[in-house]
Amino acid sequence: MKDAVRQRALELGFDDCRFTTAQPPASGAHLQDWLANRRHGTMAYLERNAAKRTNPQLVLPGAKSVISLAASYAEPRSGLRVGSSGTQATEPRFTKEASRMAHHGLVARYARFTDYHDVLGERLQTLAAFVDQLGGGGTRSLWYVDTGPVLERDLAQRAGTGFIGKHTNVVSRKLGNWIFLAEILTTLELQPDEPEKNRCGSCTRCMTACPTRAIIAPFQLDARLCISYLTIELKGPIPVALRPAIGHRIFGCDDCLAVCPWNRFAREGQLMKPHAKPHLATPDLLELLTLDEAGFRRRFAGTPMLRAKRRGMVRNACVALGNVADAGALPCLQRITGESDELLAEHAQWALERIRSRGASKPECR
Repeated sequence: MKDAVRQRALELGFDDCRFTTAQPPASGAHLQDWLANRRHGTMAYLERNAAKRTNPQLVLPGAKSVISLAASYAEPRSGLRVGSSGTQATEPRFTKEASRMAHHGLVARYARFTDYHDVLGERLQTLAAFVDQLGGGGTRSLWYVDTGPVLERDLAQRAGTGFIGKHTNVVSRKLGNWIFLAEILTTLELQPDEPEKNRCGSCTRCMTACPTRAIIAPFQLDARLCISYLTIELKGPIPVALRPAIGHRIFGCDDCLAVCPWNRFAREGQLMKPHAKPHLATPDLLELLTLDEAGFRRRFAGTPMLRAKRRGMVRNACVALGNVADAGALPCLQRITGESDELLAEHAQWALERIRSRGASKPECR
């Protein structure tokens, strides 16, 4: 049965499919410590469902197995470049010179596609139905893609999909770390695969690359410092002290992923390839400031970027402009300072002051 499930998963477009038991994950105590230290920031849902995350039986009573799935979102080999450390990457570390061009921001690679929740979810639903049919009457299966109360990285490592790197993301020896994870909990008993062991060795490139030092120790992330959290999950003001390190990133950050040496094995995934939206990579920051709610929804319909909402994206664009823009951004930022939304007005004012401190003069707003 296991071979049949794996074959069906590959037919549906997944790049890897492996199996583990539905026993509690080993990192339950680490999760509790992480929450107790408030390193989850404002993500209260992680605390609310912590009990379920540490016990799959509370998610699906009678669960016997977990099917761990991976889908690569790596770009074609021709799009990779070799960094100074000898590793392959697509985005360089932030520098003023590299990111001042035309007031453009930078979007994390995973968001440059149709929303992966939708793409993977459709296939997961089909695969879960196949598992139920294979198991016969009474078999029940639940599928999740980054949405359910499960410690998916722990389960993925136990299934042998990959190992949790020092940046706290899963690294696959055959796919690198440009991967989406998904899982199916099922009451069908399937023989588990061998777990993967950690293969980071003495490498600390991900820790060194993090602009805000959010990886506070090997395998320990403080989400409150992470640019992905600051630009997506955080709904309030971005701490002033962290704004300069964000650079021109407006939705997520890939720095710790991009420097991982295991990416030499990364390959383009068959499932996500047709859903690529390369035009989302570097949006015009001044254009983002002009979008109203309806315009924002049209511009990013069907993509992960809707998660930030118009308010969050304008906030992020203001920070990015404050870091990299020239005088051309001043009039548009000035207009945002007049908005009734105090959050946006404050971030725009911060950006204005940063640009003016660089000696910029005020041109016409386009």
